[in-house]
Amino acid sequence: MQAFLASVGLVAAAEMGDKTQLPSLVLAARLHRPYPIIAGIICATLLNHTLAGSLGLWLAQWVPHTVLYWIAAFSFIVFGIWALRADSLVKDPRVYPTGVFVTAFVAFFLAEMGDKTRLATVALAARFDALGEVVLGTTLGMLIADLPAVFFGEVLAKRIPTRPIRWLAALLFVAMGIATFLGRLAPSV
Repeated sequence: MQAFLASVGLVAAAEMGDKTQLPSLVLAARLHRPYPIIAGIICATLLNHTLAGSLGLWLAQWVPHTVLYWIAAFSFIVFGIWALRADSLVKDPRVYPTGVFVTAFVAFFLAEMGDKTRLATVALAARFDALGEVVLGTTLGMLIADLPAVFFGEVLAKRIPTRPIRWLAALLFVAMGIATFLGRLAPSV
């Protein structure tokens, strides 16, 4: 349960104002079809985070646990610093002739490649050794951040202050890094 809750909290906070929220706004504004967009977000996130979490589990098997904890602790702190940087959408997502679902799926799958939440999923899965809890938690965290953007995008974009939310996400990541560091240090003290 700790892996699930940590995953939900970190990703929900980190996704506010993130680049994957921006395609939600654009797709919702252009296509006016929230349910296929949501289905695309869910499927893309589940696939992407399952792959990322699997990599984290694989690393946990092959990298010595002491080294892995140091890497995870350092990664969370780096993600915290990264969370302070505002993302921007370079261009509108391309609408595929196959429909809204495929467009949302491709847009979200590609937006997550190399994103801090995907990398955080790798670190969370390695840290907690709980693929299912981490994938479900990170996916729920994405939905908490992205679903309001799909339904209320333009209104929320004007009313939610993204800067304090980015700072909160940064603090959560840094706190997770420190907790991981201290948790690894405590048994040897």
